[in-house]
This record gives sequence, structure tokens and C-alpha cells, in this order.
Amino acid sequence: MIETLLCALVTILPDFLFRRFVQGKRIGRELTLFSIWYELRWGLTACVMLTLTVITTLFYFHPATNSVASYFRTVTILPQVGGRVAEVYVENNQEVAAGQPLLRLEGLSQKAAVESARAAIAQVEASRSLADTDLAKADAGIAQAQAGLAQARDDLERNQELRDQGSSAVRLSEIERLENLVNERMAALDAARAQKAAVQQQIEVLIPAQMASAEAQLELANAELGKTMVAAGVDGRVEQFALQVGDYVSPVLRPAGILVPLSSGRNRFQAGFSQMAAQVIKPGMIGEIGCMTKPFTVIPMVVVGVQDVIASGQLRPTDELRDLQNSRQPGTITVFMEPLYEGSAEAVPPGSNCIANVYTSNHERLEHDDSLGAGQRIFLHVVDTIGVVHAAGLRLRLLLMPVQTLVFSGGH
Repeated sequence: MIETLLCALVTILPDFLFRRFVQGKRIGRELTLFSIWYELRWGLTACVMLTLTVITTLFYFHPATNSVASYFRTVTILPQVGGRVAEVYVENNQEVAAGQPLLRLEGLSQKAAVESARAAIAQVEASRSLADTDLAKADAGIAQAQAGLAQARDDLERNQELRDQGSSAVRLSEIERLENLVNERMAALDAARAQKAAVQQQIEVLIPAQMASAEAQLELANAELGKTMVAAGVDGRVEQFALQVGDYVSPVLRPAGILVPLSSGRNRFQAGFSQMAAQVIKPGMIGEIGCMTKPFTVIPMVVVGVQDVIASGQLRPTDELRDLQNSRQPGTITVFMEPLYEGSAEAVPPGSNCIANVYTSNHERLEHDDSLGAGQRIFLHVVDTIGVVHAAGLRLRLLLMPVQTLVFSGGH
């Protein structure tokens, strides 16, 4: 409408003035409701063509969209294990800090596993004490075997000396018995030493390995017990949290609630523009948005990023070839926008629906590009100037938005 009125000022109005004051045709006589379409045919035709040209140029170089939102993420409150709720520490809509406990599950089996692991550690410690006793016993056995071997060797050497001296008091059978006894006592000494080595091996290798295994089991059991305590991962607000003691929650089917991070979705907006604007919208462009949650307010924005893919072309491999004629309607260019001035969008809640304009500015090009011709300069000036029309249209829509929403839509 604004474009048509502006174009009429330079087309229809001059044609009417010419008919009225030059040709002397008066309204109500020569210019009637039936003849004015013929009399002002040149102005009307020029107005239609100029309006179409202005609108096309306006919407191409200054794109607009109704698809603007400040998307925010949510964190599902899920336990790592399933179980019944034993304690609830927070209430719905309560702000929580990262690491703050939210709820605790019963965890009877996890507690039993911890006690079992502690008993296993106590058992290993007891076996260490028993191994120390066995080591002392092995030392005593070695000393006993050494004493017996020394006694047998002394008896054998005494009888061998008497035999060498030709004494008749020595019998050969006695010497043989003592030799066998010496060999037996040597074998007993070797067995005692082997027993000590086995006990030392048990103390130095086996028992530490058993202790490490028991401690690892205790850590695992404590980790499983820790899973029964559900804590907040980020600073946020708890929503849809209506748990009671005795409720069953599961990591698969029964979440406990939703945690909305405090900083998520604030001061950052995502806008979907037509694919025709793909070559126009660039990072650094200035724009404006208006939201239903903050009526009558225009928030200056700046484009900080443009998604380089279009969501409608996303392909997921399946067992069926994709037919392009079954594709959805053309997708939009996703543009990321942030407030031009810090704090200007703080009052806009995340998830708000907004409308947006983005404006093309050729000021730098006109100031520094000396290769532009006169026609190009005029065209770029026109492009920059008609952006005012779009800005006025945005403000008019914001003025009418409460009326359309509250009156004509029944408050929805």
C-alpha cells in the first residue's frame, strides 16, 4: 500500500493535474467515475508498472520474513539408571545451579554392591595378615630345616672320620642312613625355602592384585551408587517437574522433567528468508525485528551468520530412491541475528515469534568505488532510499499487530 501511494504521487497525480489545469477537465463533469480510467490511463499504467518495479526491487534488496524466532535448547532430566525416587530436592520453576542435586533414587542394589566391595577389601586385608603369619612360619620352618641338616651333617662327618680311622664302632649301614638323612634334610630345607618364596610371591604380587581388583570394584560400585543422584548439568530453570517420592523414572521412557538453561536462546535470533535472498543477505548487514512479546518496539539487529545449506535439501539414506517431484516446498535461508546494541533484546523471552527486515546498504560502495557510472550510482541510491519504505512498513505492521491478534484473532 505504501509503495502504491508513493508511486501514485509521481504518476497518477501529475497526470490528473495535467488533465485538470492544462486541459481544463473537471471532476464530476469530464472526469467521472466511468471516464477517469480512460482519462488517467497513462498515469494508472505507469503507476502499476512502477509499483511492481519498486516492490520487486524493495523485497529483493531489503528482504523481509515472518519466520523469526529465538530458539533455545532444553536439557531432559534423565537418570543414568532406572529406579524409584527416594528424595526430591527442588520444586517446579525453581532456578538451579550446575551440579545442584535434583533428586535421588533408592539404589538398594547399588548400596549392596558397595558393601560387597568393602567386604572384599576387608577379606584381602585379612589374607594379607594371614600371609604375614605364613611368612613367619616359613622362616621358622627354614630355621628348623637348617638345624636338622646341620645335625645330620655333623653325625655323618663323625662316623666318616671313625670309618677312615679304621674304628670297628662304625657300621656302613649307619653311614648310609646318615647320608640319606642329610639328603632328606636338604630336600626339607629346599621345600621350606620354596614355601617362603611362595608366601613372598603371594604378599608381593597376588595380594596387591586382589586389593587393586577389590578397590576397582568398590570404585565401580560407588560410581553406580552415584548414578542414583541426579544433578543439574547447567545453570537453568526446572520445568515440568512434578515428581513425588515413590515415582519411577527411567533413562528410556520416563524422564523426570526439563531443565531450561538460563542463557540459551537469549540475544540471538534465527530468521528464515526466501531463497531469492541468498545472494543479498551477508554477515554484517543491518536489520530490524519486532516481536509479539514486546509490541510497539523495533529492535535493531545485525546479521552475524548465514547458514550455507538449506534444510529442505537434507538427505537421509534409505532403501528407497528419492523422487525430486515429491520434495517439500522450497526451504528458507537460515540467518542468525544478534542485537545491534547490547541489552536491547533482554526483555524478549526465548522462543518469541517475530518479524524481521534486513536492509541492503551501498554507502561504502558509493563512497569508495570510483568505477561506478552515473546510472549505477543512481540505481544504488534508489535501492538504499526505498529501504525507508520497508522500515515504515515494519512499524505499521507492529502498530497493527496487537489489533490483529487481540481483536480479529480473538486473543490467540
